[in-house]
Amino acid sequence: MSAAGVPTSAAACAEATCSGTMTAREIVRASFARASAVKAGPDGLNAILWSDEAEALEEARAVGRRIVDGSVRLALAGVPIAVKDNIATLSLPTSCGSRILEGYVSPYEATAITRLRRAGAVVIGKTNCDEFAMGSSTENSAFGPTRNPLDPSRVPGGSSGGSAAAVAAGIVPIALGSETGGSVRQPAAFCGIVGVKPTYGRVSRYGLVAFASSLDHIGVFGRTVDDAAIGLEVIAGRDSLDSTSSDLPTASYRTAVDAPLKGVVVGRPKEYFPEHLDPRIRELCDRALDTLRERGATIRDVSLPHTDLAIPVYYIIAPAEASSNLARFDGARYGLRITGDGLRGMYEATRSRGFGPEVTRRILLGTYVLSAGYYDAYYTKAQEVRGQIVEDFRAVFASGVDVLFTPTTPTTAFPLGAKADPYEMYLSDIFTATANLAGIPAMSVPIGRIEGLPVGGQFLAPHFDEHRMFSAAYALERALAGEAHR
Repeated sequence: MSAAGVPTSAAACAEATCSGTMTAREIVRASFARASAVKAGPDGLNAILWSDEAEALEEARAVGRRIVDGSVRLALAGVPIAVKDNIATLSLPTSCGSRILEGYVSPYEATAITRLRRAGAVVIGKTNCDEFAMGSSTENSAFGPTRNPLDPSRVPGGSSGGSAAAVAAGIVPIALGSETGGSVRQPAAFCGIVGVKPTYGRVSRYGLVAFASSLDHIGVFGRTVDDAAIGLEVIAGRDSLDSTSSDLPTASYRTAVDAPLKGVVVGRPKEYFPEHLDPRIRELCDRALDTLRERGATIRDVSLPHTDLAIPVYYIIAPAEASSNLARFDGARYGLRITGDGLRGMYEATRSRGFGPEVTRRILLGTYVLSAGYYDAYYTKAQEVRGQIVEDFRAVFASGVDVLFTPTTPTTAFPLGAKADPYEMYLSDIFTATANLAGIPAMSVPIGRIEGLPVGGQFLAPHFDEHRMFSAAYALERALAGEAHR
């Protein structure tokens, strides 16, 4: 946020609001001013699809009333938040970047949003995304592509590219995205910010429009590790509205800031450092590992032998679940309705007009692999291999490795329109999809730049051990300091 005197971190915004140094309205107004300055709407970055400044300012005023006497301390008091357009909110539309839900306003709100508001956060807008979160570049949105704030000729990554761009452009310190195969970590890497995918079940999926239910996660973007930590702290925890949410206790992730690295074992999986990896990305990853070693960590080479099967497994399981989840968008219940010849004709006309080419492609693929003649050959086999991927991670962590470190992506942000081949686009998630298949926590942090474009390094940890992951990320961020952005 660019206004003079306005804090840039989530914690500083909350402290300023609670102490009376600034009002929540001033901070929120500065967020909207920044969005206007960087042209966050369709005439520029196209990062924010829906917003209502008057409503946000009124919500900020309500936050101010809650802390008027200084006796109430809210973790995110007055902090402006941006939310991916597939996470339900009560006021702004939830269109999932699709014409089939254009203008649709949810009658209920996601648990993650409720918890953010309870902590004093103010939603300033819904962000652009690949349609129904299907993509790796935010070029598949029905409302046009989002542009990378660091180089508008390039993509911000996807599918949560709008949220990543909003944080990278300085509009908000924290934003929510969703992950099915890397859709928070990959755009975080492309935009030079922090992106966290928690353990499956750590954050309630209630109110997240389903893509692939066994892979979907709500994740957090932050300008810094601390921003991401405080955001995840607020939204994590058991939710009675989501039967897959875990009742395991959540830690205070911000307490990981001072955890020592001495004695920590960091695994370097050889499959994530193939011979064809860009040598400049390899060099930055090696520098990050050397930095961790200098701070007391032990670096150990390890193997995750089924890594090369992650993309084919993912693109069987995810489309299969998507074909089932998206059957509800038929024109009969909500969203777009196109009149056709009878009920079947209405279904066909609505879905043909409402869904874009990538969503259509995945529905067709998912229907095919679930069909009677191919279910065992494709879907059942993919689930078996998924189990082997889970076992790879279990064995490595059981061997004494505390966290793993890898590149987040095989490339830096690519130009808009550069990847017309769907399979080439799918390979953007080659280093991230495994964490979704295994359900383990993972996060991307900036580790340097190549020709001005950010490179992300990825930490992965055992199930429900986000605290250990954050401790390594805090240490690396602190050690690299400005080098992470050069």
